[in-house]
Amino acid sequence: MRRSVISWYPLVWVVSVAVVLSGCSSTSVVRDAVPRPEPYSKYGNPDSYEVLGQRYEVMKDNRGYRETGIASWYGPGFHGKRASAGELYDMYAMTAAHKTLRIPCYVEVTNLQNGKRAVVRVNDRGPFHDNRIIDLSYAAAQKLGLIESGTALVEVRHLDVDQPPPQQPDDAPVQLATPVPEWGRNVFLQVGAFADPNNAERLRLRLASARIDQVNVTRRPDGLHRVRIGPLGSVEQADELARQLDGLGVYGRHIVVD
Repeated sequence: MRRSVISWYPLVWVVSVAVVLSGCSSTSVVRDAVPRPEPYSKYGNPDSYEVLGQRYEVMKDNRGYRETGIASWYGPGFHGKRASAGELYDMYAMTAAHKTLRIPCYVEVTNLQNGKRAVVRVNDRGPFHDNRIIDLSYAAAQKLGLIESGTALVEVRHLDVDQPPPQQPDDAPVQLATPVPEWGRNVFLQVGAFADPNNAERLRLRLASARIDQVNVTRRPDGLHRVRIGPLGSVEQADELARQLDGLGVYGRHIVVD
């Protein structure tokens, strides 16, 4: 749990770009991590841990994990420092940090905004910013095309090492199962899902009374009534909503692309 909580700040991204580009060829090929069986870290997998007053429960089983959300990256400020799995962080390796997956493990990350994909080894904890689901190494961020933007909407999928993903050429096109996210059109923040429509309506009214706009309730084919905010216009709006919802004690939200 030695990761700093400021790895996502834009200033760090700017410094990262300057340092990395001065010593790394832009034509170098970034290769995926290769999933392999390995024991979980004793140091990196407590039942739970606390950062900035928030407690995180480490997963007992990573199988089936799949999530859509905002990714960020971290670089030179942490290069050579100890990662949560007990090894040293290498910004040029295909690694990542996650708050709750058992580590080390492997995930496939797809940048939903450009279709680029990477397999990374999760060996660290973070990002401790409420509205981020994964923090990528410089190498992983480079392959996914989010160095300059600093963030991107991604899908993260846990990989079973017994069934690794098929190897694809680095320039192979990616067929996305979800729609391409477009800020201001199809990106939403889901804050609840209820079988009882009255519970969904109560949450909608609570958010509306707190002056949160664009709250809507939709009934999905599975019968659940989902309370969503949006469409969202930007990462900054999503971050501001996260702060407001924290103040209201509304947790368990996640980004959806519809």
